Amino acid sequence: MTETIPSEHHGHRAPRARGLIAFVAVAALALASVALYFSGPNSSRALTRSLVVNGSGTATSVPDTVIFQLSVNTVRANAGEALKVNNLRVKALMAALEAQKVTKRDIQTSNFNIYQSTNQYGAPTGFTVSDSLQVTMHDIKRAGGAIDAAVAAVGNGVSFNGVSFSQSHQSSVLAQARAKAMRAAHTAAADLASAAGVSLGAPIKIVDQENQVSPPYPIMYGGAVATSGKATVSTNLSPGTQSVTVQVSVTYQVTS
Repeated sequence: MTETIPSEHHGHRAPRARGLIAFVAVAALALASVALYFSGPNSSRALTRSLVVNGSGTATSVPDTVIFQLSVNTVRANAGEALKVNNLRVKALMAALEAQKVTKRDIQTSNFNIYQSTNQYGAPTGFTVSDSLQVTMHDIKRAGGAIDAAVAAVGNGVSFNGVSFSQSHQSSVLAQARAKAMRAAHTAAADLASAAGVSLGAPIKIVDQENQVSPPYPIMYGGAVATSGKATVSTNLSPGTQSVTVQVSVTYQVTS
């Protein structure tokens, strides 16, 4: 007589077989992942060796632009009269400047004031009108003549407040300074690499640091300009020279 195995016994064995197969598959996948991690491209890549140096370069040029301020001041008993007279003086001043080849676009009002004047006791003594013009000239050789003409046109009511010089082609001067800074950085890097016994590679990082312009402040001349009769000596403005300094930080790759 043949014994029949109940069908529920087959139902208990099937889940065990499927579980064993799933475990083996997960274990194989885990081993494959570990092998891939240790054989990946980042595991054997060498670190890049580098050398960081600083370089400085200075370029010098002669300024070709001058900026100065002229002020016209008028004092009268009442504000209306002071303003009227001062406006006429400013008109004469601008005409004198234009006669010296100064264009209207290069003449700018920089300050304008109307205020009441008082004595030491605080009592009103009149009104003062002050009108200041900033003048830009691209021909420095003519600047002295323009100042002389302004004083002659206005007289004792004019004051000369200050002067500064600049270079209109600043970008070309900066380019020269940057080139010198890069050459200085390369020389320093080559010397260090040779002393360390390594070969100098190409730059991998360049940082252009803050630029410095010398002189940083304009040359100032204060006080009023007055004339008595015809001037015998013309005004002379000397621009001198102006320097621009550039600092760079360069990172070079080095190899054995």
